[in-house]
Amino acid sequence: MAGKLSLSVWQDFVRVVLSGLVCTLLCMGCRPAQETSRPDPLSMVRPIMGTDSDFELSNGNTYPAIAMPWGMNFWTPQTGEMGSGWIYAYQDRRIRGLRQTHQPSPWINDYGAFSIMAVTGRARADEESRATLFSHKTERIMPHYYRVVLSEWDVEAELTVTERAAQFRFTFPENDSSFIVIDAFDMGSMVQIDTEKNRITGYARNNHGGVPDNFHNYFVIECDKPFSYRAVWSAVEGLSVGETELEGEHVAAVIGFKTRNNEPVHLRVASSFISPDQALLNLDRELGTDDFETTLAKGAERWRSELSRIEIEGGTVDQQEVFYSSLYRTLLFPRSFYEYDAEGRIMHYSPYNGEVLPGYMFTDNGFWDTFRAVFPFFNLMYREQNTRFMEGLVNAYKESGWLPEWASPGHRDCMIGSNSASLIADAWLSGLRGYDIETLYEGVIKNTLSVGPVSSVGRYGAEHYNELGYVPTDVGIRESAARTLEYAYADFCIGRLGEALGKPEEENGLYYERAMNYRNLFDPGHLLMRGRQADGQFESPFNPFKWGDAFTEGNSWHYSWSVFHDIQGLIDLMGGDKQFIAMLDSVFVLPPLYDDSYYGFMIHEILEMLIVNLGQYAHGNQPIQHMIYLYNYAGQPWKAQYWLRRVMDKLYRPTPDGYCGDEDNGQTSAWYVFSAMGLYPVCPGSGEYVLGSPLFNLVRLHLENGKRFEIRALYNNPERIYISEARLNRSSYERNYIPIEEVYRGGRLEFIMEPTPNYQRGIRPEDRPFSLSRER
Repeated sequence: MAGKLSLSVWQDFVRVVLSGLVCTLLCMGCRPAQETSRPDPLSMVRPIMGTDSDFELSNGNTYPAIAMPWGMNFWTPQTGEMGSGWIYAYQDRRIRGLRQTHQPSPWINDYGAFSIMAVTGRARADEESRATLFSHKTERIMPHYYRVVLSEWDVEAELTVTERAAQFRFTFPENDSSFIVIDAFDMGSMVQIDTEKNRITGYARNNHGGVPDNFHNYFVIECDKPFSYRAVWSAVEGLSVGETELEGEHVAAVIGFKTRNNEPVHLRVASSFISPDQALLNLDRELGTDDFETTLAKGAERWRSELSRIEIEGGTVDQQEVFYSSLYRTLLFPRSFYEYDAEGRIMHYSPYNGEVLPGYMFTDNGFWDTFRAVFPFFNLMYREQNTRFMEGLVNAYKESGWLPEWASPGHRDCMIGSNSASLIADAWLSGLRGYDIETLYEGVIKNTLSVGPVSSVGRYGAEHYNELGYVPTDVGIRESAARTLEYAYADFCIGRLGEALGKPEEENGLYYERAMNYRNLFDPGHLLMRGRQADGQFESPFNPFKWGDAFTEGNSWHYSWSVFHDIQGLIDLMGGDKQFIAMLDSVFVLPPLYDDSYYGFMIHEILEMLIVNLGQYAHGNQPIQHMIYLYNYAGQPWKAQYWLRRVMDKLYRPTPDGYCGDEDNGQTSAWYVFSAMGLYPVCPGSGEYVLGSPLFNLVRLHLENGKRFEIRALYNNPERIYISEARLNRSSYERNYIPIEEVYRGGRLEFIMEPTPNYQRGIRPEDRPFSLSRER
């Protein structure tokens, strides 16, 4: 009958639909539920990652940095008290303001900070009374944008940024008493309110070291709504209504107006370390006539452009978010510390001598952390930017007489080593040019002779090291064994750089000889590195589980692998491959014993080792982060593949507790970025990447020379973590490393992944990565 289906026809139709549905469901089951294809990198960044931290336990010790890559100024919501290094802690319930920050680490703290906050009801300036409850549910956090509802004031606050400027949008309720507070913080500040221009200017001088006497951060703030209320505030005298200017130890400005319901009030903000006029110039140059939405769109475009240099496919949503969040962190530091004058010339206020000088300057970086993976990553993916970093190092040396090792903004007395040698050598040996390498070489040689203005600059204990071949434990120099190991690696870098620059063989030979000084600390009885006294005796008693003392934020089990440049020499000292592998295995087999007597309390790095439950493996601190890759040097690369996947899967999450220790200037993030790609620079300066276990099906690198390099992992999934076979540009590839120049040329590295190890691949002597003792 027309218009109706017969029973048989209906049954056939149902069978066809059900069959198609079953096929669809089966296909959906062919891949992990969370697995995705190619993501939008900007949408995958989670700036909140690592913010659930405090003094006792670091899950990153980060704050959500709203910033441009390497930007001069960052902005962040502030929940912590003024002066606390923990600016923003995820567990906090109250927000005190939106803060311009230059903080590289809570342990280094901030400088030149000030904050902006909206309140309603009555004028209030001090941070306790203006603070309000807030909910993470109202936060939206992206690299270039922040939004939150200030609950008790019924105000929506938004922020977007450029490198040296920012735009704010406060959406107020209907109110006769709406206010904006500009807090210039303590340690010396000034505010001035100009009601004719709807402008607030001032400066902030707060710092925690590393600044000349004339240091200022000058700021300018323009509002699009006339002020019907004005006041200044000091921590001593409180509010002075009607006053427009105040200078003192700790001052603030308050402006106010009537607002309609849902009325947006916009602020345009910029600052300068050079002068108030330069702050205005930065405002005009970087914001111009752009409105909030235009600045927001430009910020998104900049971040998407930088993040898109690396495309990934496969993996889970969580893994993709960790990858791009880690890439975002890697691109934040070092901070640009230069500005453009009225003629467009690059100028900077020198954090070393207080003068305004031409050229690039960068700061907020601890090379003890970042020499390991951050700067090698720049040499791979951001070569033009790293050339600028090298120019900045030249200027830092000329202006202070020393290469920086931990700058914020000038020399800071933090950490050890003379690791600038690694940055400089690796950049030059990687082919970077266009800067004064002879001045940098002069700087690395000067480092070897004495200590600088603080103990972290130059070489603390250089006279002992150069005479004895090690820094003794009994000459009043802390962390002597760690210094010896890092100086030896730096000497290797100097030798390599000297060769490339055509320096005399006698000079190069001296540094290559000193590069073997690590042998002076090797204790054949324990097969570990051990502190040594000036008379040649090993420090006694010896507890390999003791943190600090002869080592830096770790113990002998962590530092004994810090022979980046000569792992084969370390293998030989330990008695060969079998014993070396057994010692590597022991790191994971041993219980997480510790001795904190040097510190007198459990430092957060010890607690982080305990809770990750991987034996003595303390990934939350940098000295051991390369250790897993060393299985490649002793003929068992499959063990590296196993443990690398364990660490990536277990210790990283795109969540507030997403790291397993300090995320120091991008280093713990750069480790993940490299490791997820399947490569790692165990020895910067060697010209090689050591292979690991790629996390994604595809990683595509868009190199600055116009080439593309692809890393493909076929049949990759959480169970298939072992490399069964590798091909480089379609030819079989047996080595456990790849020369950096092969990557620069472009091409394809392809892995066949299996659930069980291939015990025959990568086991020949020629498959092993670089070691100095195999060359000389």
